[in-house]
Amino acid sequence: MKMKQFVQLHREDWKQLEHLIRIFHKKKRNVTGAEIEHFHKLYQKTAQHLSYSQTYFKGEDVTFYLNGLVAKAHNLLYRDQVSSLKQIGQFFGTTFIGLFLQQWKFIIVAMLLFSLGMLGSFFTVLQDPLYLYSILPADIAQAVDPEQLGKNHDMINASYMSVTIMLNNIQVAILAFAGGVTFGILTVYVLIYNGIIVGALAALFWHYGMSYQFWAYIVPHGMIELTAIFIAGGAGLLMGYKLFVPGEYSRGYQLKENGKRSVLLLLGTIPLFIIAAFVEGFITPAPIPLGAKYAVAFITVIGLLAYIIVGNRLLTKKQLITTHD
Repeated sequence: MKMKQFVQLHREDWKQLEHLIRIFHKKKRNVTGAEIEHFHKLYQKTAQHLSYSQTYFKGEDVTFYLNGLVAKAHNLLYRDQVSSLKQIGQFFGTTFIGLFLQQWKFIIVAMLLFSLGMLGSFFTVLQDPLYLYSILPADIAQAVDPEQLGKNHDMINASYMSVTIMLNNIQVAILAFAGGVTFGILTVYVLIYNGIIVGALAALFWHYGMSYQFWAYIVPHGMIELTAIFIAGGAGLLMGYKLFVPGEYSRGYQLKENGKRSVLLLLGTIPLFIIAAFVEGFITPAPIPLGAKYAVAFITVIGLLAYIIVGNRLLTKKQLITTHD
């Protein structure tokens, strides 16, 4: 069965389930036994539809929609009145990971756009270091001094630096995300531009024979920080793509549905930015061996992979339980 036929065949049942969910949530009148029985039947049917959609339409809008609808119905049916703390745990434990895995292609595209800008500026500045001043903003270009790398860190207020860095990175992520409403054009610009800055600086330190030192001060926080920016950028690209190629739905519908998905992806990056800012404020400038800084970067990569793997297993387990309830 094609996706369009699948949606047309079962759309009415999903609308009825949505209607009953709204009625039960409002509690403006007593719910009849017939409505409860009808709600239960619709929930079971929709759970089966979700299972079918996950098998044959994985990654499509209809699967994301059904997953949310079944989750709402399941919570209502079993009176899953969880605490705010538990809801936060569920979001970062399964919901965010599910969104991440569904939209991994857009996240990879965001990474490639950043890499494109980075490689372009790297080879340009490598050819002639003076190009640095035409590529980077004047304040950054004039402030860069390879010989001062790793010096005077005892004069830095680590707490203030950590908060400042976190806020700046979150602003970049929000801009990359919000750029989705421009059909992704602004998102593409933000990703490439930030890649250009990193690439130009990397080329300068390469020219001075200090690449090992440079990356030792970048990768400890950079692995987490860039992952978060790529996720936010992927969220913006997702929204932009759905606006540019709305498919069978209107652009208004795509903006509404994929806007929600993108916002959740963006919210999921906040803990990553907090961790990255802490590392950049307290560990990166610390007077420890450069090898230890690379070790921190390795640990952050292992931590990210473990989080994704464990989250995926929890998500799979949760989907199996929901489908068979």
